[in-house]
Amino acid sequence: MVAVSFGGYAALFDRADRAGDVMRAGAFAGADCVPLLWQHRGAPVGRIDVLREDARGLRVEGVVEDCAIAALVRGRSLTGLSVGYRPVSVRQGGRRELLRVALAEVSLVAVPMQPLARIDRLG
Repeated sequence: MVAVSFGGYAALFDRADRAGDVMRAGAFAGADCVPLLWQHRGAPVGRIDVLREDARGLRVEGVVEDCAIAALVRGRSLTGLSVGYRPVSVRQGGRRELLRVALAEVSLVAVPMQPLARIDRLG
C-alpha cells in the first residue's frame, strides 16, 4: 500500500505565524472534518480522520493516499501542515488575533505559515 498515516499540529495556539497572526484556543471549536489538500490547492490527496483542539493547538491525524506525496511524507522530506480558513471573530491589536475561524481545509505544505505546524508522527 502506498498510503501513509500521520499525526501532527496544523495550527498552534498563542504563537505568531509568518504573517504576524495569532490563533487563539477555541478558534476551531465545532470544526468538522475537512479535506486534506496539497499546498492549499486541487483535489484531496488523502483524508483527515481526527481533528481536535488540545492545549497546544489543532491536532490532526489522517492518511495521505496520493502516491507521490505519501512518499515525500514517508521519507520525511515533507513535514509541513497548514490550515485554510475564513476568519469569523478577530481582535485587532499589536497583532491580529483569530478568536474563531471557519475551517475549510488542512494542507500538507513545504513551508508552513506557522514554522512549528508539522507532522510529528507517522504510522
